[in-house]
Amino acid sequence: MNIHSQSAKYWLIQGQVQGVGFRPYIYRLAKQHNLIGWVRNAAGQVEIWAQGSVPALQAFADALVQQAPPLAQPHIVNETYVPLDQNLTTFNILESITHSHTDIHVPPDYFTCQDCLEELHNPQDRRYHYPFINCTQCGPRYTLIQQLPYDRPHTSMATFPLCPACAQEYHDPGNRRFHAQPIACPDCGPQLYFQDKIQKVIEPQAALTASLKALSEGKIVAIKGIGGYHLYCLANHDQAILTLRQRKKRPFKPFAILCQLEHLSAQLSTTEKALLLDPKRPIVLLKSQILTVPISSQVAPHLDEIGILLPYSPLHHLLLMGIQQPLVATSANISGEPVLTDNLEVEQRLSTVADAFLHHNRPIVRPADDSVYKIIADQPTPLRLGRGTAPLEFSLPRPLSCPTLAVGGHLKNTLTLAWEQHAVISPHIGDLDSPRSLHIFTQLIDDLQKLYALKIQRIVCDSHPNYASTRWAQQQNLPVDTIFHHHAHASALVGECYQTQHSVHISTLAGKFHQTHPWLILTWDGLGLGPNQQLWGGETLYGHPGHWQRIGHLRPFSLLGGERAAKEPWRCAAALCWEIGESYPSENKDISLLFQAWQHGFNCPFTTSIGRLFDGAAALMNLLQTSSFEGQAPLWLETLYDPNCHSSVPLPVAKNAQGLWEIDWQPLIPLLIDSNRTLEERSTLFHNSLAEAICLQIQYISQEFPITQVGLCGGVFQNRHLTEYVQQKLIANSIPVFLQRLLPSNDASLSFGQIIEILFR
Repeated sequence: MNIHSQSAKYWLIQGQVQGVGFRPYIYRLAKQHNLIGWVRNAAGQVEIWAQGSVPALQAFADALVQQAPPLAQPHIVNETYVPLDQNLTTFNILESITHSHTDIHVPPDYFTCQDCLEELHNPQDRRYHYPFINCTQCGPRYTLIQQLPYDRPHTSMATFPLCPACAQEYHDPGNRRFHAQPIACPDCGPQLYFQDKIQKVIEPQAALTASLKALSEGKIVAIKGIGGYHLYCLANHDQAILTLRQRKKRPFKPFAILCQLEHLSAQLSTTEKALLLDPKRPIVLLKSQILTVPISSQVAPHLDEIGILLPYSPLHHLLLMGIQQPLVATSANISGEPVLTDNLEVEQRLSTVADAFLHHNRPIVRPADDSVYKIIADQPTPLRLGRGTAPLEFSLPRPLSCPTLAVGGHLKNTLTLAWEQHAVISPHIGDLDSPRSLHIFTQLIDDLQKLYALKIQRIVCDSHPNYASTRWAQQQNLPVDTIFHHHAHASALVGECYQTQHSVHISTLAGKFHQTHPWLILTWDGLGLGPNQQLWGGETLYGHPGHWQRIGHLRPFSLLGGERAAKEPWRCAAALCWEIGESYPSENKDISLLFQAWQHGFNCPFTTSIGRLFDGAAALMNLLQTSSFEGQAPLWLETLYDPNCHSSVPLPVAKNAQGLWEIDWQPLIPLLIDSNRTLEERSTLFHNSLAEAICLQIQYISQEFPITQVGLCGGVFQNRHLTEYVQQKLIANSIPVFLQRLLPSNDASLSFGQIIEILFR
């Protein structure tokens, strides 16, 4: 070919280009168009040099992004003509390089692709029934990467040398395992082994068979997966589930179900099915009637929804194929802690919980629990970030002055590492009440800095001095900024809208997001510290990130016994009654001393918490008097809601002495204790009345402040019925409504909100 008809170009590609087969794709594309040059990783970016005929180069450029692998999300940040390199004779994948200044993207873990599934079930394939089958389009990533660039020596697969057959695939540009870093087979890759109190089975297929036998006998088996261990048992076995509840000290908290798509009714909505089959393969909360096979009522007692999980790993497929029925699948941990990942540690810590263990010998570098989603207003809404979703990368609306770490709250903790105009939100860590949770918390802080090649220079934390995350922040020898809890909630929602630039989340009726217009945001949750040590929880804020004004809230009431009220809803019920001059109908409790403490304000701080109002309502209805898990009372109340009833009780909304628009809950108390009404009627009236009060409060506020966009955030707005009622009514009145769709609205979004808040101060 005449050299004068040739040209050369250089591309710099950012985005999700690590661990998704992007370099092999570029190699094959270049070969297809008879180009010479090279492609290489450059610390999270991909560099491409290609030269050849002008038409071939143009065809290559056209396909570069448009035909990229399904899991890739490439963005061209630099494309320029360069001089021809006379030394190039072919196209190669060069060795990865690192830069001191990086643009790194860490890929999440991916579900098993269809090509690998076909091989998994093909008796003629050498990977038949091999539980660690993967390729460039599937398998673990985040949980096995030790450092970037993403090459096999930098993963936990480094200790598994490739056999000749795998090595040939790895180096064959025409093979879909070309440069697939976790590539493995039965001859050279990780293996299963089984352990119970009687035997240890080291032959992999026999180990799987032993696990299936234990499950079929009603036993509880801890099985190591991609991001940690899960506890499994038969989903239709009452005694096995009751035993699991007893051993795990989890009497009522719902379990998730691992099942096949064919176990679900054809009435599954398009949105539900798409979410179940989404590449992140999350747990999806669905109506229990969606299952076509029998399961125990002990899976999710007192609830009408069940967390459904489709198989995402080869081992899941083998388990379900062998057992032929749904399985309970719950994180193998002590409640509230991060999921366990180490073989020896799980046996030591769960020796009294699991009857047997199915291990494998591939190390898990960092834990990743399953993501959890719920359908609200016909759109997927995250409740927990985890495997397949996190680390979640956002762009910031303006650059930070220095690398900053936000450490979130105390419950449902996540971290956000931010630098320049990048923010990375970690997977769910959990509640920071235990030494193990704090260990994972600090480990992940070091881990994220190592992965993204950064050194933090500033920390942002919650203003509550007793949060473990706040205490850690104050102990570091770095500048620390504190953020009020509900300001972070509001800013997280706004920051998510900056990320998407306009709202496509709710409906086209929601209106467009305006960066310069002020926000009206309701931040409703359990508890958070506000100014002057006030315990907030039902707040209405106005303004922008960094500049929030409190203009409304719920009528305050006392928390009898302080923090104990969160676990003993009867205390909230008593306070609500006493606040309005009513006696509390206690049973088997001598509360005279507590009443005296309330009269004198001893250990009875005031709060505006909607979450505690839900707790008190459930206790007044005699649904429960104590809670065994966070959010139990609101979940049970939500289950009783009747969507066909639109009645409500008017709640007064008026300005108080401080000039704030206050929602008065007092009219709710008589209806909650009215035994002549059904539980369903009382729950429905409770929800509808609060929703109507929100709309009335916004109506009054709009007479004083211009309102062009309303946000709903905080854990209370994970309640589908309350949220949809408010959304529909506001949109009907031409008020744009925004919900969080990329981040959970609960405390998992606090760390990102802290970054946005500090960015605009």
